[in-house]
Amino acid sequence: MKLLLSIIVVAMLSITNSLTAQNNKITVTVVNATSDAGKIGYALYTKDNFMGIPVAGTNGKIVNGKSTIVFENIPAGEYAVICYHDKNNNDKMDFAKNRMPLEDYGASNNVMAFAPPTFENAKFVVKDKEVSLEIKF
Repeated sequence: MKLLLSIIVVAMLSITNSLTAQNNKITVTVVNATSDAGKIGYALYTKDNFMGIPVAGTNGKIVNGKSTIVFENIPAGEYAVICYHDKNNNDKMDFAKNRMPLEDYGASNNVMAFAPPTFENAKFVVKDKEVSLEIKF
């Protein structure tokens, strides 16, 4: 009987943990947009799809140089966020002929280099809580 009760308790805890894992939120705020023109495009990635098709993506309005969005119902795991200031509202990041970006961009953890962001530099962990990130361009 004790064994059966133990199995039921473990099963209930597993179900509860899997349900709460889907309720995780990631709040992302860009804190230093150079203007309120356009919008901020946000993309959420895993290691497997980094810089490809994102797990989730959205746009945020800019008010007084700040923009905040929330990714909801995110399973536990490792993620990275990349965002850019779409100043001209053309829904893509613009580049010069030499492939240098013409629009500001940033990534989670704010590691900036003269190269595209990497998953290792931008990754963070989502467990059973809300994650809040501030990104600087």
